[in-house]
Amino acid sequence: MPSRRCRFALAAPALILLLPALAAAAPLRLWHAYRDDEARALDAIVATFKGEEVEVLAVPFDAYASKLQAAIPMGEGPDLFIDAHERLGDYRARDLVAPVGDALEPGGEAVFQGPALAAVRQGGEILGLPISQKCVALYMNTALVKEPPATLEDIAALAGSLPQGVVPLAYEASNAYAHMPILAAFGGAMLGEDDQFGFVGPGPERSLELVRSLIERRVVPEDANGALVTDLFNAGRAAFVISGPWFAGGLGEEARRLARVVPLPKVRETGLPMRPFMTVEAVMLSPQGARRAEARALARHLAGAAAAATRIEVARTPPVRSDVAVPAGDAFIAAFTEQAKVAIPMPTSPAMRSTWEPSTRAIRKVLRGDAPPDVALAEAKRRFDDVRRPLPPAASPAPLLVALGALALLLALRWVRAARGAAPGAARWRLFRRSLRRSLPAYKYVAHAVVAIGVLVVVPLVIGAATSLFAGRGEGLRYVGLANFISILTARGGPLFASGSFYLVLAVTVLWTAVNLCLHVLLGVSLALLLHRPTLRLRALYRVLLIVPWAVPSYVTALSWKGMFHRQFGAVTGLIEAVNSALGTSIEPISWFSSFTTAFTANVTTNVWLGFPFMMVVTLGALTAVPEDVLEAAEVDGATRWQRLRKITLPLIRPVLAPAVTLGAIWTFNMFNVVFLVSGGDPDGTTDILVSEAYRWAFTREAQYGYAAAYSVLIFLLLTLATREWRFRRRTPVSAIPQGGAEAGSAPVPAAATEAV
Repeated sequence: MPSRRCRFALAAPALILLLPALAAAAPLRLWHAYRDDEARALDAIVATFKGEEVEVLAVPFDAYASKLQAAIPMGEGPDLFIDAHERLGDYRARDLVAPVGDALEPGGEAVFQGPALAAVRQGGEILGLPISQKCVALYMNTALVKEPPATLEDIAALAGSLPQGVVPLAYEASNAYAHMPILAAFGGAMLGEDDQFGFVGPGPERSLELVRSLIERRVVPEDANGALVTDLFNAGRAAFVISGPWFAGGLGEEARRLARVVPLPKVRETGLPMRPFMTVEAVMLSPQGARRAEARALARHLAGAAAAATRIEVARTPPVRSDVAVPAGDAFIAAFTEQAKVAIPMPTSPAMRSTWEPSTRAIRKVLRGDAPPDVALAEAKRRFDDVRRPLPPAASPAPLLVALGALALLLALRWVRAARGAAPGAARWRLFRRSLRRSLPAYKYVAHAVVAIGVLVVVPLVIGAATSLFAGRGEGLRYVGLANFISILTARGGPLFASGSFYLVLAVTVLWTAVNLCLHVLLGVSLALLLHRPTLRLRALYRVLLIVPWAVPSYVTALSWKGMFHRQFGAVTGLIEAVNSALGTSIEPISWFSSFTTAFTANVTTNVWLGFPFMMVVTLGALTAVPEDVLEAAEVDGATRWQRLRKITLPLIRPVLAPAVTLGAIWTFNMFNVVFLVSGGDPDGTTDILVSEAYRWAFTREAQYGYAAAYSVLIFLLLTLATREWRFRRRTPVSAIPQGGAEAGSAPVPAAATEAV
């Protein structure tokens, strides 16, 4: 009989011939980020596809792009995916998308409406098949207004005629995307030609002055976010709202019945219409999917006329095809279809991502009165140019390799010397080998833990540290050595304590950590001492109530506190108004995020609410180990309550509090959720901490992962050095044995107990 090796050699050619057939038989993989009605519409469309089996995977929107970037290059991603057209520039640079080829039906270029097909065309190639187009339009409450306005100024004129507490217009005025329709009416743009910052000049300045006047006249609510806008319209407290099709999903039954959608009006000052950004959602093919005929057929099916009709029926999505009629009497779809005809397709350049942060910061500064429009926009341009400046030149990795080799040699020599001892010899080597064999069973017990820690902790740390030595905007990383660290530590060539510099952010981070940690320990220990008293009634109930802030997810708490700090509609403002009404005072509502002091206070308040229960629980556990007989003896000897606390209780619980305080300092130093969700770095990024600054470089400033990794390495080094130096020295209790001997089992008495008398 042939050997096993011979049988494998005979079967190998057959397996190679079968590989293409096996690959072709694999089901098609389709990824999307839809939810609710849109997801149901997609499932219905896929169910009518006559071809290979299709695996549909819904991926969370926040992680969608990163999962595509990780999966497609490894060959584990989708064959097709649905995404917004503005990401095509980044996807093409990373080789995540391929031309659609024959997926575009014959004569298809004449079928798609308006700029939909132009939005997915790059370099003469079509990189996606449009399936829907989304932009903002004007929602009106027909119970408050009967006719659509002709101009934006007509909406502002309603300020004196609406019921008390009703705003004429609600939208996210401080958001750059929401500001685009007004900016376009003044002839402005977010991104200019040759990827230059376009949000500068007389037109953009006048657009900001107009919005600021609307807020000052209470036409538009200040600091409005999406949730607030939805709540105002649902409660009948907003006559008009600027939002997109997604807004209808958050409306209640009554608000949906009263809502009517119309195109955005003109701006009387310029006579031009408000033109929003338009996002075209398209079916895109990955490189491996583009090679499969069935994948191209599925893409053609998803973008076909029958699929568009299903989306209209199930999800009420405005069509992008001219051969699909808008249902008669459906004003909702008709309004968005009409609005899309004059909308501006969002640029696909990766530089567009760098415009959002400086533009939004400039808008907020102007609307809060912190800076005039020309100054704020000039600063935004400087920030954009700083993010877009050329990357450091490539460096030679030879010095790094030499240093790593020398370090490895030094460690090897040290290990050999330790193994052989001071006097080398065959006897010592035999002793070492015998000791190693005896230790092998112990190594087997800990091997799995070593592997797990290595994979989950050590490997990510090494990869992160290595990434800090490279530079790039998401694609084509190149080795630059210590250039990222030099740029950070030199404040990118600007003043050392300029806004956003490493040293200013570090100072804010240290202040943030110190203030929070002091309040955490003070409140936690004080409440624990109070709850530990045996005479306190309902102690169990109080403990449960006080631990609730720690049990609730931090992002939920952060968003709740942010809502309470809203100047116009927050709970704090409501409390101030109640005090004014009761006492006849005239306290003005606080604009919490317009100055560093108030924004920092809002962040600290939220984080203290989140953090003190941990210290309280740790202290309660430590207090149970404090010997009662020692406290009673000190009390009998005449020690006061304060002396017993200072000389006995605190020294005994100190060793337990030390690691808790260290952990609290590390958690607070890296408390991203509170800073990002409550103040968002406002005003003007002054309340950002190191970890939030690293996040911005990684995810809002053109994916400069190397620069963000350098920030992370510096954070790691700072925490490592700080925790090694900042140690609580444990006091060892000294036993005081009475004359005549000590009874068995008696508790040792600290020396501090005798000092307390």
